[in-house]
Amino acid sequence: MSSALQGQSSSSRFAETLIDLLDRVEYRRVSVDQQFDPVYRLRYEAYRREDFIPVNSQQVTRDSYDDADNCYCFGVYIDGNLVSSLRFHHVTPENRQSPSRTIWPEILDPALDRGDSYIDPSRFTADHDASLALPALPYLTLRIVAMASEHFAVRYCIASVRAEHAAFYRRVFGSERLGDERFWGELRFPVCLYAADVPTIRNRVADRFPFFMSTPEERAALFAPDSGPRRIVSPSARLAHRLRVIENQHAEVD
Repeated sequence: MSSALQGQSSSSRFAETLIDLLDRVEYRRVSVDQQFDPVYRLRYEAYRREDFIPVNSQQVTRDSYDDADNCYCFGVYIDGNLVSSLRFHHVTPENRQSPSRTIWPEILDPALDRGDSYIDPSRFTADHDASLALPALPYLTLRIVAMASEHFAVRYCIASVRAEHAAFYRRVFGSERLGDERFWGELRFPVCLYAADVPTIRNRVADRFPFFMSTPEERAALFAPDSGPRRIVSPSARLAHRLRVIENQHAEVD
């Protein structure tokens, strides 16, 4: 078997494994009034484990951006256990609240001035034991970002990441570096600004990583206005992948 075919087979097995694992996953959106949600304690424990933030008596990590009306915060649960968390801001010319814009306003404001919008993920943290047991945990968590980019039809998905994590974003999302290393908030490590052009990379990412796919119904359940009790949403990647295969087959026939 050629190395190219071996690589395709390995990627296919990885994608199938992730789709199977998603059957055990739930995404739970954090309500803004739940100021002591387990997600905030998970953040604190993850940052303190590496001495990235100072000690605080409440043992939670939360900031004013969590209260922004364009903020969406989620916990990722496997078999009912919280394993990771992520928040993002849907940033538009009309609503510019964004942690990354605070760090690189001279880069992101011009894009907003042109009428573009973007998804700004932040506070990506994971349970220590889960991160060791599940190397695929970043994919399961960042699937939220992929769905948000599709749901809100943004031009860019940006990422403020540590230098050692940049290779992952370049490889998976085709992200390109836009900004230099800078510090933000109370965090004791620098981050770099990366961005992926969503319309350009959308189909390639879906074909290579079908577990990022989702149905409109799942996206609507996750990102609808937060006016009720906390939502628990099961992933739809398996169904979305099947629908895409059928759609491609029909296109080949036509």
